[in-house]
Amino acid sequence: MQDKHTYHQPVIDHARKDYTALEKDLTVDETLKKIREVGLGERIVYFYVVDDEKRLVGVLPTRRLLTGRADQKIEELMVKRVAALPKTATVYDACEFFVTYKFLAFPIVDEEKRLIGIVDINLFTDELLGEDDESTEPAQYDAVFETIGFRINEVKNASPIKAWKIRFPWLLVTIISGTIAALFTGIFHATIEQSLIIAFFLALVLGLGESVSIQSMTVAVQALHSTQPTIKWYFNNLLREIKTALLLGIACGAIVSVVVELWKRDFIHAVMIGVSIVFVELSAVIWGFSVPTILHRMKLDLKVSAGPITLALTDVCTILFYMGLATLIL
Repeated sequence: MQDKHTYHQPVIDHARKDYTALEKDLTVDETLKKIREVGLGERIVYFYVVDDEKRLVGVLPTRRLLTGRADQKIEELMVKRVAALPKTATVYDACEFFVTYKFLAFPIVDEEKRLIGIVDINLFTDELLGEDDESTEPAQYDAVFETIGFRINEVKNASPIKAWKIRFPWLLVTIISGTIAALFTGIFHATIEQSLIIAFFLALVLGLGESVSIQSMTVAVQALHSTQPTIKWYFNNLLREIKTALLLGIACGAIVSVVVELWKRDFIHAVMIGVSIVFVELSAVIWGFSVPTILHRMKLDLKVSAGPITLALTDVCTILFYMGLATLIL
């Protein structure tokens, strides 16, 4: 996602110029011939109608064009009330238009109401949300509108007090989980006293677990935008994530094991830390994929709550796997 300064850029910088403007005095038959000759541009959504001076006078829905009589003027078929953006509008203004009107595109006009560009929803997913426009199927547009709405709401209502009220309750989850992790670590104090190598690599193992859990959580959140999860969907995707985590765990565990062996010349510690990393990565993807899915099922806000909860559960499991395995082996 772009930073908040992007929302203050002129929307004309994000506009398409490959649109087809239709003269209002054309007939349906003439319009269809013109469309065939000129083409539709890269992504046509609506047909915009202009007068002799290229001023925007209406929008022609595709259905009306296809069902109109061949000799019927498109001026008779067009919708005269058009929601248009002035060329002075910002990206933020355009986002509000998308969320308010739920249209898939908006024309941009100058001071004389002349059509100078078009901005569509796919362009916004490319430029602002960082998504692939080809993946944005019609069934996913509601999710895109929701995402844009959330982003502009962040910009518009980002007062410190309101941000604190939204975020702090979920950060309490991190505080609680950190306290629990510290208590668990205290239980294993004898193991830490026996081997300082365990303490040296604790932060690294925690970091690996958190990184993988966030990656898996991101995969889940993106998938949930366009999918209604089912039990079969959940287990199929979770299995794929587990397979990926196993490969990641083996690779990371092997590298860290080599580092421990070269640094401390301690084969037992090297194996123990490497094996614990594999288990940590597996538990991390389970939480990373499961937490967003459960929150989605409960209709809670994934954007605010999924991260803290996922990291909290991952950290607690990391301490248990890492310290527990060290206690058993050493």
